Amino acid sequence: MTIIGIERIAYRVDDLALCKRFFEDYGLALDEENASEIRFELPDNSKVVLRHSSDVVPGSQVVGQGVHEVVWGVDTVAHLDRLVAGLARDREVRVDDEGIHHFIADGGIAMGLRHWPEKRQIISSSDPTNSPGIIRRMNAHRRWPVRARPRSICHVVFIVPEYEACGAFMKDRLNFRLSDRQRGLGFYMRAPGTTDHHNIFLLNAKSGFPGIDGTMKFHHVNFTVTDLDEIMVGKNHMERKGWARSIWGLGRHRIASALFCYLPFPGGGEVEYGADSDQLNDDWVPRDFDRSFGFAQWVHDIPEFWLEGPTWDVAFNAADAPQKYVLPPAAALDGGLLQE
Repeated sequence: MTIIGIERIAYRVDDLALCKRFFEDYGLALDEENASEIRFELPDNSKVVLRHSSDVVPGSQVVGQGVHEVVWGVDTVAHLDRLVAGLARDREVRVDDEGIHHFIADGGIAMGLRHWPEKRQIISSSDPTNSPGIIRRMNAHRRWPVRARPRSICHVVFIVPEYEACGAFMKDRLNFRLSDRQRGLGFYMRAPGTTDHHNIFLLNAKSGFPGIDGTMKFHHVNFTVTDLDEIMVGKNHMERKGWARSIWGLGRHRIASALFCYLPFPGGGEVEYGADSDQLNDDWVPRDFDRSFGFAQWVHDIPEFWLEGPTWDVAFNAADAPQKYVLPPAAALDGGLLQE
């Protein structure tokens, strides 16, 4: 029963025209538009759907603007039927004219399942890099991209009061894998048919993290681009167009190792240019991070909560590994994990 990624995300926003202009500047390709709906299509054939806030998603417990439903693509009709049959045992599942089976996950997130044979493979290339003593690019400059062009929707993040129940649902009912955990903050989870580090992050609404007040909300969506250059070209273009700047600027997460740049979205939450993320398979053993340590390796504009630096605290998740491993003190780090 293989879910192969995010087939679409469905926004509910107050100003359709404003949000359309944002996503066009951000680098998404307009697919369809009518009086009630605007659709963008990405190179892998995933979609971003905008509808007005008054057009509610039945059962969604998300408060305010933002993504109110995420639809997961499934590889085969047989797998889709088995997943839907399992869900229908204890909740309503509604099917629409596009073949999307809509339901509410434990924790209150509206989701859908759809057979996704149209998913396209993404092909990209990155420039060779030079470092002291290692030359991979001689008599050649790096490419000069003009615009950022996101290739796919990598992950979505929701702030969820009942995040543990939602995480158990994703694991037990949709076969998602736990990738990593930030203690008291949330779960990073991967769809079984992808190698992305995570396709959803469930953020604890009661964590006390800055800006989180216990309310269920949409937080952000991550769009993948090729590399650091494309992230910065995209960021510069958005600022030239007059959109609000990122509060943190560019950074690199420790969890997933991914480069990030968040931008406020006028239709709720944020959008994230992301690149160079870890890729995982079922041999991966999840880790257990102190939440401050897991946040980032570095950040261009350091947020106040991170000014004193992180506590060097990470282990393998006890539920998924027979032995506990910890990192040595920062001064002794050599890039490896040492057994206790």
